[in-house]
Amino acid sequence: MPVQMTTLENGLTVISDEMDHLKSAAVGVWVGAGSRSETDDQHGISHLLEHMAFKGTKQRSARDIVEQIEAVGGEVNASTGLESTAYYARILQEDLPLAVDILGDILTESVFDADELHREQHVILQEIGAAHDMPEDRVFDHVQEKAFPDQPLGRTILGTPQMVQSFTPKAIHDYMDDHYHGPAMVLSAAGGVKHDELVNLGREAFSKFSNTDVSAPQKAVYKGGESRDVQKELMEAQVVLGFEGKSYKNEEFYTAQILASLLGGGMSSRLFQEVREKRGLCYSVYAFHWGFADSGLFGIHAATGAEDLGELMPVILGELMRASEDLTLEELNRSRAQIKAGLLMSLESPAARASQIARQRLLFGRTLSTSELVEKIEAISVEDVRNMAANLFTKSSPSMASVGPVDALMPLDEVSKRLGTGA
Repeated sequence: MPVQMTTLENGLTVISDEMDHLKSAAVGVWVGAGSRSETDDQHGISHLLEHMAFKGTKQRSARDIVEQIEAVGGEVNASTGLESTAYYARILQEDLPLAVDILGDILTESVFDADELHREQHVILQEIGAAHDMPEDRVFDHVQEKAFPDQPLGRTILGTPQMVQSFTPKAIHDYMDDHYHGPAMVLSAAGGVKHDELVNLGREAFSKFSNTDVSAPQKAVYKGGESRDVQKELMEAQVVLGFEGKSYKNEEFYTAQILASLLGGGMSSRLFQEVREKRGLCYSVYAFHWGFADSGLFGIHAATGAEDLGELMPVILGELMRASEDLTLEELNRSRAQIKAGLLMSLESPAARASQIARQRLLFGRTLSTSELVEKIEAISVEDVRNMAANLFTKSSPSMASVGPVDALMPLDEVSKRLGTGA
């Protein structure tokens, strides 16, 4: 059965993908507000709100929320991203009404009790500390900050200890009042679900949200730069080299996805074979491409020992430049197959499918059929990917971040010169 979509009177969209062979369902609410939506004095409030939504409502205590969903064998959780926040549950199909009721309750009737807030702020401070203790997490935070400096897109989702501790219940209510409106919200479900039932449940649970448009976040401006966090006591060095990528809405988005797969998407990729297998210069190397609403970040991550840093970056740069010259149809077909397989496999997971169609609605105003996505991927040629490599790595200033014993790492100005972007 095709995806069904209904827009409620308050602008909230209800989407479902019925998988009639399943006896379970995944259901959630996706809100088009994440850390990018925060002002300077709200850094980290999106993530704090996600935590506080489960800490008690006018009808349910924090314990009631988890006990009621777990009493039917279900589970409930949430996640905060740069551009959206999701609250979701996994249940048996007959328990869909309970799951939607709980989701509606936590999003419309949360009390944000001051004592609960104080406890959760402490929990998030521990989360921030844990992330700081993980060099791989820190290096990605640093590269994003250098790619998009002095703007929400370049800030961490978790926030800073000082900022998180400053938030009051009123600040959280005010943030919700500004960003949680019907047109920016999607109730999405996949699995053993009936669309008409979901619409009726959604109308009852989320009627309190207004039909008010939400202002767009600050426009992303890519700049580039270097962050070098020298930690000589560490045994390993974490390095990320980044470039401005493509927006989800850019017609070249999937070309960039294919390029990332070709370079470092698996054990057969160029970087893995040349850097790790042939030369043994690192124990982990891969490429990634993150798309945002109006920009993107393409990057390469490597983890290695200090003794190999001097040789590592020249080899990586050589592979980046070579991709624009001798990329083959065989490599393209292999990457195409990997991406198509990922798309098709996601259809077998209710949770992945509910998230996919909700995010598509928020990004594009509609859902995209699998055949449409496959058609876009099939249309990409070897020349398209070669041109992408030639332009991506030479037309904008790179971003680079490193954490660990990184004294021997090639400096950014030398990286730029080798790529042809420096003086």
